[in-house]
Amino acid sequence: MKLYKLLTIIALGIGAVACNDMEQIPTNNFTDANYWTSPERAQNVVNMAYSQMYDAGKFWGDESLSDNVIDANRVSDQRLIRRGMATTTVGLFEQWGGLYGGIKTCHVFLDHIDDVAMDESLRTRMTSEIRFARAYIFFRLANLYGAIPFFTKDITLAEANTISRTPVSEVYSFIHTELDDIINTLPSRDQLSVEENGKITKAAAAMLQARVYLMESDWENVAKYTKRIMDGEFGTYELFPSYAGLFKEANEYNCEVIFDRAYVPNMITWGDMFDMAPLSLGSRTVDRVPTRSLVDTYLTRGGYRIDEAGTDYDEHNPYLNRDPRMTATIVYDGYKWKENFGSGPEEIRTAPGTGQDAYDPSNAATSKTGYYVAKYFAPQGEGTLNSGLNIITMRYADVLLMYAEAMFEQGLMTVDVWNNTVKLIRKRAGFTVAKALDYPGGDEAAMRRIIRDERRVEFAMEGLRWWDIKRWKAGSQYLTGPVCGATFDGKKLVVDTYAFDENRDYLWAVPQSQINLNKNLAPNNPGYSN
Repeated sequence: MKLYKLLTIIALGIGAVACNDMEQIPTNNFTDANYWTSPERAQNVVNMAYSQMYDAGKFWGDESLSDNVIDANRVSDQRLIRRGMATTTVGLFEQWGGLYGGIKTCHVFLDHIDDVAMDESLRTRMTSEIRFARAYIFFRLANLYGAIPFFTKDITLAEANTISRTPVSEVYSFIHTELDDIINTLPSRDQLSVEENGKITKAAAAMLQARVYLMESDWENVAKYTKRIMDGEFGTYELFPSYAGLFKEANEYNCEVIFDRAYVPNMITWGDMFDMAPLSLGSRTVDRVPTRSLVDTYLTRGGYRIDEAGTDYDEHNPYLNRDPRMTATIVYDGYKWKENFGSGPEEIRTAPGTGQDAYDPSNAATSKTGYYVAKYFAPQGEGTLNSGLNIITMRYADVLLMYAEAMFEQGLMTVDVWNNTVKLIRKRAGFTVAKALDYPGGDEAAMRRIIRDERRVEFAMEGLRWWDIKRWKAGSQYLTGPVCGATFDGKKLVVDTYAFDENRDYLWAVPQSQINLNKNLAPNNPGYSN
């Protein structure tokens, strides 16, 4: 049973937008006095907080902020930002309101959970889940906006309209303290019943700790928390045997998944694949499509980069004998669809003039890069691309690669570290040759590139790439210049040109609508005029 089968929309100042997004008002007959009467109603609020932490829209929207994909058939907010044209009125920046709605949910729960007659161990666990959710949401807010309004109890409308911004370092310090405080009150994965799959666990708290420290480049603590997960302190995790199988509904809640956003076929679904999958599979106007730079990052089966001396890459057969994760992630010209998915068309052709999925600049519905998305393709039934497939937000492969990066950045990378992290991941991907699997050594710049490229291909289409670029302060390296697609008839498709302002584009603007309500939120982030 999936957690979100229990989700119900309750009105506790959670769902309706009032004068300020940080102070929302009830819209039905529930009051604080008559709502908090049972553990079941308290659970409903916990479920609401789960849904407000993260969802498919944020997941895929985050991917569009990176160099892995481009929203090629429209100028979305993400594409506008990547063009360097964002202003304080960009609609995406209004995500602020939804996130503070989630904070509101958490604070309402914490204010009233003691009013409910219930088992104390259940009360403690629910409270810890809510505190995790609050930490998760504050982490996203601080990541997006930098200094933010920060508070640890429910606030009034007057307070919401006068509160100032708190430095990121103070927000992160709170998150670290919270997570350390709750980690031992949460269950391990091994303690969950089947009915509890999807619940927050000790490992999820440890991994969130590692991710916050990762954003701070606190390599010692990244290594500390990831190693504790690797050592099994918080439950048993390992790489799932099949990379492609990770993203199949039959394998949900597998041994690699630490935390996910649960969906339920025909009940709670996401429809983003309508804008990413090949037209012949039932999509509409295909918008979010992979880029050439992502495709070019995948190694050959021989373990070579495509531009490396001695490479076995064949520019005339660019998709032949490549890292199998590419086929699990991206649809390219000549893609063997039925072979990889078990049903559907035998082959997807994207070269001009080859059929429904072919690149055609005169047809607004087709992919403008000549690529489509394969990863997470799992329609819930014939005739619709709505999906009930869970979105994985934390998995064990990320633990391994965070640990590898942390050890490298401390000057502690060794053969043993490599063998227990990158090598394991590449073996699971399907590599068998020594050049791909053996510790490469080399200078610092070469090893840093290997680790960063490995993260890119392992987690492509998983919403992590932009956050990596942001923490590396590598926007000018990856998000400037032409955005290209496949090569057809000797010509590389050029879709757009990106521009990155190092002084502005690592943060979003505080929405102008919020500054209009609360002048204490000014001045805005650098590069954004009020």
